[in-house]
Amino acid sequence: MRPDHWHLTEDVDGFLARAGDFLRSQPGPHVMQLTWAERVRTRGADAFGTTAPVFGMLEHAGEVRATFYRLSPRGFGLSPLTPEQADSLAARLAALGHSPLSVSADHSTATAFAEAWQRHTGATPKLRDTRLRLYRLGTLTPPEPLPAGRGRVLGEQDLEQVMFWCGEFAKAVGETVSMDAGSWASTRFADKRYTLWETPDGTPVSVAGMNPMIGGQIQVDIVYTPAHLRGHGYAGAVTAEVSRAALAAGARDVILFADLSNPTSNALYQRLGYRTLTDWAVYDFSYAAPEAG
Repeated sequence: MRPDHWHLTEDVDGFLARAGDFLRSQPGPHVMQLTWAERVRTRGADAFGTTAPVFGMLEHAGEVRATFYRLSPRGFGLSPLTPEQADSLAARLAALGHSPLSVSADHSTATAFAEAWQRHTGATPKLRDTRLRLYRLGTLTPPEPLPAGRGRVLGEQDLEQVMFWCGEFAKAVGETVSMDAGSWASTRFADKRYTLWETPDGTPVSVAGMNPMIGGQIQVDIVYTPAHLRGHGYAGAVTAEVSRAALAAGARDVILFADLSNPTSNALYQRLGYRTLTDWAVYDFSYAAPEAG
């Protein structure tokens, strides 16, 4: 293959067979590639819209050097790219007639692709206000003292409780998601294991979830405490509990995303032992309407 040639496929098993070692070699920066490929593999392509997911890889001298995915109606998700790789991908996808609504990647990659996409298509990119930082756990340092109470892992019998907390989290972060017993399995929340922090009288006060282990890595996602219960150490306690569970499950790496506009949560994760891996960005694209005539 030419160095600038991107191979596209709808076959997620073939994609993982070819690109899996590359993705697992740096599971942190590739967390979204690994997570969404695994979701498509386990749930099937039909679970994510009427348009089949597309995966791509850039190969050079028989080795995978970069990857991307697209889930409709979501945008592109990219592995770390050089500006030259971003430009070659933008050129290829533009030639194939793609018109994504967004791109998500580490900040430098997302910016390079957004600029290349504008050059090749005329689309206008806009950086989302939400700025994320990806953290990786170093040495876990649980808070001392812990607030009174305990962590409780939620099981299948707790589905109503899980859906309530995920719904509250989704509203807090501005996600629009239908959440009931019928639609639950199709949401991004369904494949996580959740832990509640409960006060001594059994009142739930904070929740944290973790994704399945992929490539030796577990992502902590979500962490949520209702606004009126914050400031009591509940989020730190439940995050430490889930982080400990991830390590006990055999994870070599434990990661999480944090909103940079929330200095409290970022400081909390750093106190627990999480260290910056990279900053993350999402650009939305708008396209000029075609001229009439």
